[in-house]
Amino acid sequence: MKRAGRDDEVEEAARVFHRIRRRAKEPSEAQRQFAELHAQLQGQVPPGFGVAAPEPEPAEPTAVVDDFLPPELRVPSHDQVEGKMMPWAQPLVLDGEMVACAGCGAYRGWLILSTRGEIWLRCRAGHQQRETRIDTAWYNRHSGPADATHATFEDCLRHLGH
Repeated sequence: MKRAGRDDEVEEAARVFHRIRRRAKEPSEAQRQFAELHAQLQGQVPPGFGVAAPEPEPAEPTAVVDDFLPPELRVPSHDQVEGKMMPWAQPLVLDGEMVACAGCGAYRGWLILSTRGEIWLRCRAGHQQRETRIDTAWYNRHSGPADATHATFEDCLRHLGH
């Protein structure tokens, strides 16, 4: 008796699935409306299609405008600058060793100068020493954007408080 009940359930489920499949095969209302609109528009040509476009009228010549920045806002390119410098207030540690000034022993408050592919360190007392463990790439990674340009080395030192 139980077996017959289960068979009836299976047959009913199969009938429901067949109805669903039949409905899925039929086009939806939106698909029917699209097909009707497509049939109406078939063979129609949009206005102006196939007609040669009119020749454009010659335009008046426009004034040539220099779109580059005015001279007072331009920043010199790298080949126009003799060098760059940045302050380095904290101790400078390279290869596990703290760098100290060869002249006075200072180990903080440096100015790091980058010029002609070389790096120089300048202490507050004005002693300068070349630093071979730092290269231009290191300088570029650690320096921020330039906030000013100066005509002379002394002007730049004054600007940075040295």
